[in-house]
Amino acid sequence: MEPLDMQAAVDGLASTIDLSVLIEDLDQHPVWWSTRGAVDGTRMRTILDRRVEPAAAAVVQKLRLAQATKPVHVPAIPEADMWARWCMPVRYERRALGYLWVLDPDGTVTEDDLPAIVECADLAAEVMSKTRRSAEQRHQQRDQLIHRLLRAPDQDAARELVRLENLPSDACVQVEAPAASGGWPLPGSMSAHVAGSRARAATSGAPVPLVELGEATRRATATRRAAAAGAHLDPVSWDALGAWRLIVEAPDSLTVAQVHPGAEALAAQPRDDLMTTARVVLDHGGEVTAAADVLHVHRTTLYYRLNRITELTGMDLRSGAGRTSLQLALWLASYRAVGQ
Repeated sequence: MEPLDMQAAVDGLASTIDLSVLIEDLDQHPVWWSTRGAVDGTRMRTILDRRVEPAAAAVVQKLRLAQATKPVHVPAIPEADMWARWCMPVRYERRALGYLWVLDPDGTVTEDDLPAIVECADLAAEVMSKTRRSAEQRHQQRDQLIHRLLRAPDQDAARELVRLENLPSDACVQVEAPAASGGWPLPGSMSAHVAGSRARAATSGAPVPLVELGEATRRATATRRAAAAGAHLDPVSWDALGAWRLIVEAPDSLTVAQVHPGAEALAAQPRDDLMTTARVVLDHGGEVTAAADVLHVHRTTLYYRLNRITELTGMDLRSGAGRTSLQLALWLASYRAVGQ
């Protein structure tokens, strides 16, 4: 049976018993329905707003409807804006897939009507199971294609993904880290999103062609790592990295000491207060007052730390050459300390 035939079956049941019928999935989202006359507030919100109020949703748990094996009469619950109704779980091979509901405010459903309700639920189970298997197969295929694209640019995989997801041939993608709703899940708590007509300040930056999904993922990973290392990004996006691009693109062969040996001298101290102080002072252009506010220390304490930093690095952070090199070295040290 196909979904359109299932709608006809629901219409037929509603016509036979002359009552409103609704079939929901397991999350209580409406799938098929047929309305006869007035409905209660819960049914109206379910169909029009595609939502179920918590008080109404709690009925499923309270009456253990998912475990039922035959139609269950649910009494009226005025505080949940629910009329009396019947519920038959939609189950395929002992696996619950949803619920069939029949509004029955006046108690007109008889024992003779129950077999028709059960039969309709069984038909729905076949259709929903088939649809679910098809969706699971498509998701598995999609995940395999995404895996190929993450390993390396793959034109064949990109074309197959375009066909599978019914995308434009020139589709572009962006990656969010952490993952955002509505995207394809990616390893590392990230998600890929097909770029729309409106620009999106994604973690990976501007959209890239689908075949470059791996590059977008690399950019998102680096951007998230830079933010964790203390980069002040607004928004947190590859396009907002600025000078931090020098850090995230630095080759592994480049050591912190090669950028500035003073950074290693600060990192070697038993406490990190001097390294943190140097970072904050340099990030604030040598402004002592602003740095003291950020560090929540008295300026006398800050001056003491600055003198110690000068002894260790040979630099005055408030003026003089070499400050940029030390700042970049401290950024690089923090970026690598964060890890992948």
